Amino acid sequence: MAKKSDFVLINARMITLAEKLSGPGLIEDAALAVRDGKIAYAGALGELPSEFADFETINCQGRLITPGLIDCHTHLVHAGNRAHEFELRLNGATYEEVARAGGGIVSSVKNLRAASEDDLVQESLPRLDALIAEGVTTIEIKSGYGLDAENEMKALRAARKLGEKRHVAVRTTFLGAHALPPEMNGDKQAYIDKIINDMLPHIAAEKLADAVDGFCEGIAFLPDEMARVFDAAKTYNLPVKLHADQLSNLHGAALAASYQALSADHLEYTDEAGAKAMAQAGTVAVLLPGAYYFIRETQKPPVELFRAAGTKMALATDNNPGTSPLTSLLLTMNMGATLFRMTVDECIAGVTREAARALGVLAQTGTLETGKDADIAIWDVERPAELVYRIGFNPLWKRIFKGQI
Repeated sequence: MAKKSDFVLINARMITLAEKLSGPGLIEDAALAVRDGKIAYAGALGELPSEFADFETINCQGRLITPGLIDCHTHLVHAGNRAHEFELRLNGATYEEVARAGGGIVSSVKNLRAASEDDLVQESLPRLDALIAEGVTTIEIKSGYGLDAENEMKALRAARKLGEKRHVAVRTTFLGAHALPPEMNGDKQAYIDKIINDMLPHIAAEKLADAVDGFCEGIAFLPDEMARVFDAAKTYNLPVKLHADQLSNLHGAALAASYQALSADHLEYTDEAGAKAMAQAGTVAVLLPGAYYFIRETQKPPVELFRAAGTKMALATDNNPGTSPLTSLLLTMNMGATLFRMTVDECIAGVTREAARALGVLAQTGTLETGKDADIAIWDVERPAELVYRIGFNPLWKRIFKGQI
């Protein structure tokens, strides 16, 4: 006897994104069965097993079914905004002048430290809701604006709370090595010591983070400093990720690969050796066109090198108050295509299957395959390219999270 929560989607076109298929796996006359919150069948309607005959049916009227979207790189939990800095830069101010005026990451740190956990939750919910409204079922949220144990933990707890308040899976990432807080007076080694000896032990003990990240750049932390953080993360069995090669080539991609990182992100200056190292390690290249666009970057990530090496590519919003105040994965896909010349298939896989891989959750979600969570988006479109082609238009018809419509 089928439960009330069990159902079959029929009269649909479907992209499974299953890796065993060539291309996105488009099925023209498809059916998808959901039982106990899991996908029980995904394939041709004509081959639907008789065991699903008494399930409720939902007629999709020819619409397109895809996996639920996944935003695998965000700084969604933050306080305040930096619109004033944006205005100053438009009027000709340099980043240095903005920083001297109290802007930059220092302002975000000040704002987050002044906010309560509940403040952070309430301020972040509208950003999360905007993503959910476009079919997002899994999101990664980083800390990185607290820069001390108390406030990093506050941000991570707020991120966890968002997942309790909405039907969405939240993966949290500890980004203590984001920037040097002002009270450290330029002493990066002492701050790395604090991350290793003060922040990480408490965060690991409370199970507040699913991964550890860092910003490897001349203006942030050098490769040897990040290696110390990654070595510490390994002692807690926490996987790592890395903001790498965004502004220069410090071989951050290769560093991430040497630690079997889940992903390396940004990557505008990554070289061929870095691309090959990532491919061999299974480290996903997470491309962030929102930041590239917003700060008017001119160096594009080496998509051709990633293709040639076989490096998996994901796309994400990089939602943050300073360099990518973006809350649309649909627009992110369009940017990936128009700015980085990614294909339609690469863009769609980049916000589903490859985004799941970048978070280490591909076994549970990211494709439409039997046994995975029923995280599904149904779109009022005729062909997959429409999801990448439109700008400022949301064709979502229904969103299903773990079998709940």
